Parts: sequence; structure tokens; C-alpha cells
Amino acid sequence: MAKKVFFKTFGCRTNIYDTQVMMQNLKDFEVTRNEEEAQIVVVNSCTVTNGADSGVRSYINALNRKGKQVYIGGCGAFSKGADLFAKEKVFGVFGHSEKENLNKLLQRETRFVEIGDLTSLDETIVEEYLGKNKAFIKIQEGCDFRCSYCIIPYVRGNARSQNESKILEQIEKLASNGYGEFILTGTNIGSYGKDKGSSLGKLVQNIGKIRGVRRLRLGSIEPVQIDESFREILHEPWLERHLHIALQHTNEEMLRIMRRRNNTKDDLELFYELQSLGFALGTDFIVGHPGESEERWEDGLKKIQDFPLTHIHAFIYSKRDGTPSAKLKDEIRGDVSKTRLKALESIIEQKNYEFRLKNKKSLDILVEEQKNGLYTGFDQYYNKIYIKSDRDISKEWIEIGDYDVRENGNFAEF
Repeated sequence: MAKKVFFKTFGCRTNIYDTQVMMQNLKDFEVTRNEEEAQIVVVNSCTVTNGADSGVRSYINALNRKGKQVYIGGCGAFSKGADLFAKEKVFGVFGHSEKENLNKLLQRETRFVEIGDLTSLDETIVEEYLGKNKAFIKIQEGCDFRCSYCIIPYVRGNARSQNESKILEQIEKLASNGYGEFILTGTNIGSYGKDKGSSLGKLVQNIGKIRGVRRLRLGSIEPVQIDESFREILHEPWLERHLHIALQHTNEEMLRIMRRRNNTKDDLELFYELQSLGFALGTDFIVGHPGESEERWEDGLKKIQDFPLTHIHAFIYSKRDGTPSAKLKDEIRGDVSKTRLKALESIIEQKNYEFRLKNKKSLDILVEEQKNGLYTGFDQYYNKIYIKSDRDISKEWIEIGDYDVRENGNFAEF
């Protein structure tokens, strides 16, 4: 009887895609969605923050207590794999380039470390997503930016683009299998095509021609990557009316310390341009990076109030060994960072509420799940909606014109 394998995915959307690649290449084992019945657990790890590392470590310790055979892949395999292996917390460690070889790796009878290289691209065509009704498409791998705080280029490698034909083939197959919403993901998707004489804008235009593509959502993009070819797709009906553009900070001195390529004046002009086209706008923001004095923080907080933001992925700076920021001395106390984070998040929560009040348009929703008697899904502005319905509407596309706008979300009956 084939051994049962459970996959646990930590971190970003790219990891969700990578887990699906592993599952699809597992021929001599049975994939289970029940951790308890699995003999083997494959941990697709994240290492972007200390919190991510500790979450992975705690989970692996719990698996050890249950007697599971544990393997670690993902970004944490590079930063923490050797330590976990030395302490015999895992049976095997494997890098990104080895995930398509997982079927053979799990058949090994002796413990191993196979880190591989940071130049590979996946060959697997993903045709379904277990337990999901939207599809993640990895269009590129790696990053050529070297922001001072970020470890990701060291564990994902330099930017390299997947062949467009392979991306289109994958989306065609998934669309024919009933998927209508596609999320483009990667380490730095805005760099797509730079190594192939193409661009993200050109790729997205061609994706939009595929029958069955109802909505296309993009991962995080850098402000400097929004070029003319990208602007050409902004009016397309299948492009989600939400864009996530990574600022990381809104104080000029902090942007220089972080070795960022953007500046607040140009960023603000870009955000107002996109707002005028009807987009909801999200961003990333790092709080408590070394050098964030009270004066710089207050300046950044004041400036971010000028931005037409609706969503934010804000997080407290986490020291990553080997990065330039790790050598900086003027660190910010944890309690100060937490206070700053709450202040920032409350501003954007209010902006999101005001956006939903002022922008009360008909919503196009892919219903994702039912919880506590309510169905939930996301609209075209990437806002969550809670729906009461007497019939089963899970995994359906529905349009809602009449709904309640509340501070904690939109609510409707259908």
C-alpha cells in the first residue's frame, strides 16, 4: 500500500504553486489532506521573517512528537535546513530545483540534503489545485533587486522568466478544467520578460485572450515596473480592479537606507493616476527598520495619509542574517514598532471603509467558502464580502448590487 503524504505550506502564493508542483509529481505515494493519517509530511517553508522561521520550527517539532517522517523544502530549506538536519528534526532537506524530483527523494532510505541550484525553472504544467477554486500561476522566479532588508534573492536566486508558451498552456488547461480566476505569482513578477525581450504587460494581454479567463489578479509589483506596456492593460475588463504596488516606506531617507528604487513623489503621482482609473490600491510597508527615527516615522506616517490606499500588508522589520540591514546598529524597540504598526493599519482600515462607502458599485464575486453560516468571497476590488444564502453558492460566480457596507466588511443576502 502506498504511503500517505501530507503537504503543509507556509508563506506566499509562490509556495502554494510550488506545493501543487510537488503534488503533481508524486506518482508512487498517495496525497492526503488529513495530516493525522499521513506517514510522511512535506513542509514547504518560508523564511521571510523570524516569525516565519519559528512557525516552521514549531510545526516540525510537533510532527516529531507524533512520529511523522518529515521533509523540508521551500525558502527555509536554505536558511534553516542544515540546522534542522543536524539536529535530526527532518529526514530530508531539498531546494527549489529539486521539488520536481520529490517522488524519488521520498523513496530514499537514508537521510539526505539536496539543496540543488538557484537557476532552475519548473517544467511541470499544473492542471488543478487541490481544494481551491482559483488558480495560482508562477510566471517567474528570483529577484534582481537587492533591498537591504530582504533575504529572498539569496534563497530564490536572480530573476528569470518562465516561457510564455508554458504559462499560456497552463492557463488554457486550468480554464478548460473550470477555473476562472487566475493569480499571477513569482518572486518579483514585475520583472517578467526582461530576460526574454518581453514584459508583464505583454504577457497579461495574451493571457486575456484565453477563453474562460474571467478575472486575472496580479501579485506585488514595484512602482518602477509600471511601464507603458503595463498601462495598456489597465482598461481590460478581466483585470482585477485592485493592484498591489510595493512602497515599503514613505520617508525618503528610509527608502535610501532600505536601498529601494522608488521615491515618494513619483509613487504618489502613480497612485493618483491609478486611482483615477478606478483601482483599489494596496501596498507593502515595513515598520521598525533600523534608522526609523521618530522624526522619519512621523514624516512617513503623515505622507502615507496622502496616498489613496485601500489595503496594506504591513509588518515589523525582521533581522535576516547575511543582509546589509542586519549590520545596522540603530535598531528600533519592539514595543515601539508594534505601536507604529497599529497606527499605520488603523489609517488604512479607515481608508478601506471610506473607499467601500464611496465606491458602492455592483460587485463581481467568486464565492470561496462557507463559515459560521455565511458564504465568503472576494470582489473585483479584493474586498471580502459575507453572504447569507438559502442555497449552496460555494464556488459560484455571482453579482451583487445591493449590500451593506460595514467597517468590518461588506454584507449581503443572495
